[in-house]
Amino acid sequence: MTRAMTTTTATTTVESPPPPKRPKLHGRTFYQSIGSPKRIVAPMVDASELAWRILSRKYNADAAYSPMLHARLFAETEPYRRQSLRYAPTSTSASHPEALLSYDGDHRLDRPFLIQFCANDPQHLLAAAKIAQHHCDAVDLNLGCPQGIARKGHYGAFLQEQPDLIYKLINTLHKELDVPVTAKIRILDTKESTLAYAKMVLDAGASILTVHGRRRDQKSHNTGLADWSYIRYLRDNLPPETVIFANGNILYNADVEACLEVTGADGVMCAETNLYNPAIFMPPTASFEERFPRVDVMVRQYLHIVRDLTFGEGNPVVELSKEQYRENASLTCVKSHLFKLLHAVFTRKEYHYIRNTLGKATGHKFDEILKLANELEKVVEEQLKLTPETPEQWDEIMKEAGGPGADAKILRIPWWRCQPYVRPTPQQAYENGAMQKSKKELSVASREGSKESKRELDTGSTASDSKERAPAKRQKLEEPQLEQIKVND
Repeated sequence: MTRAMTTTTATTTVESPPPPKRPKLHGRTFYQSIGSPKRIVAPMVDASELAWRILSRKYNADAAYSPMLHARLFAETEPYRRQSLRYAPTSTSASHPEALLSYDGDHRLDRPFLIQFCANDPQHLLAAAKIAQHHCDAVDLNLGCPQGIARKGHYGAFLQEQPDLIYKLINTLHKELDVPVTAKIRILDTKESTLAYAKMVLDAGASILTVHGRRRDQKSHNTGLADWSYIRYLRDNLPPETVIFANGNILYNADVEACLEVTGADGVMCAETNLYNPAIFMPPTASFEERFPRVDVMVRQYLHIVRDLTFGEGNPVVELSKEQYRENASLTCVKSHLFKLLHAVFTRKEYHYIRNTLGKATGHKFDEILKLANELEKVVEEQLKLTPETPEQWDEIMKEAGGPGADAKILRIPWWRCQPYVRPTPQQAYENGAMQKSKKELSVASREGSKESKRELDTGSTASDSKERAPAKRQKLEEPQLEQIKVND
């Protein structure tokens, strides 16, 4: 998909030769060539697009992945490619309106950059990767998506039972591409089976192995905690030159350093928490202000990046056609990003009007969304006049963290600052109605209830005996394993 430069004479048009191939590196040599990144923005569907990657890099991210792209659609469908990948401007003249616009893989501000695909056909994957390889440092294969759409499309974590296919997918890219191939996996049921899986992926040619410390069935309210011990096991049992990125259990800045220490990984990848607080990768030594920026400041910075990418720095904001809007990934993702950045604000009823205004805003009328930033800034400034912040208050909040790695502690961050979303435990989700038990779970519960009733009748238990036992039974159900469950990175 690169555009060859041409020179024109009076009679002929001669194509200039393609740029020379870069030497293809592998494994740790490749990792070192891109600066040995330690803080990585994860590939996220409709979320890790160019504008968001630029924002995250401003807050200390070392590398970033594209959103997960569908290999077959990318290879075969031009409109999907235009929506998925923003190409370098064809003009280099500063007078051209698009000349200074940034693009995916821009060497000025979007590297290191890896493009991720989901696929179940080696040829579809290769065709897509050959188009994308000129815009990135490596191509990544998604083997970790646990969602229903991945089950239906038969990709992501639902390829785990087909090691031969996984090997062929990775090995085809390893042999045919000009850039390295990497892969992201989830852990399996045992450490031994996960190790065998990882070895197969590496033997196929993967230069970097990203390991999400959750199993395929750990998602939504059943997310639970990622198991870092699996990643440590891989680190201890794979060759030292293996490059590993760890993924899962990152809520606060201190968790990044704790994860590196506990797992021995080379880098830490963060997904969902990055969406709620793009400053997640700021070092633990940074100030409270730097680690938990004000939401109005973050929103304005983000919207200015989207504005400049869309219209050009200093150019007026104009209404776009629906086609222009659909083909601008950084613009189509704006509302989704804002709802996450402002989730703590929207827990307060007095600011539901901002949420409702955002919900009604249309992306191709970007000026409507820019006005929200003004309203948000006014709201936060009014709050700070009522309750001024002091360094002493910040220190008091941070004392509750309990030091690096105390990942079960939930900090009481003020609503006007960026902060992680903390999922309720499965038990809490059942109680507040956010999750319902499946027919299978209800059937099992019903059978167990029938057995319990039969035992009570058999032993001559009275109704009063049953009531006396009930409190202890509820207490056992309500006894939390942790204060909260981490988000599903």
